[in-house]
Amino acid sequence: MNPDQRTYWPISTDLAALRRRVHRYVTQAGLTGTRRDDLLLAVNEAAINVLEHGGGSGTVTLWHDERDLTVNVVDIAGRLTAHDVHRRLPSPRAERGFGLWLMGRLCDEFTIHQERGRSHVRLRMRLHPTP
Repeated sequence: MNPDQRTYWPISTDLAALRRRVHRYVTQAGLTGTRRDDLLLAVNEAAINVLEHGGGSGTVTLWHDERDLTVNVVDIAGRLTAHDVHRRLPSPRAERGFGLWLMGRLCDEFTIHQERGRSHVRLRMRLHPTP
């Protein structure tokens, strides 16, 4: 796999297919075990947010180098801002609102920025974290 090559998929309601594709890509890039599972969960949460709150349409782009694996999730609504990265843990009685908090807890890096009416959620995992 060429480390500089980006892989891109549209987000659809078939989240199982998206998870399989992401799983295959991140495994081939060298991310395994709990860290792979954490990233898969974070990407799934980001894709669900696109479908439910981000205008219903978006994309997932993955790439890696020798150090990091990066996932960029883009929606068409542009409602998320950089301030949304710092979400606190919702109340235990809350029915919603855990996704952004969870992404921040699971990934080595979690950022959000807006660009021309779109929100970009970036999730990054180090391929070889230092203990």
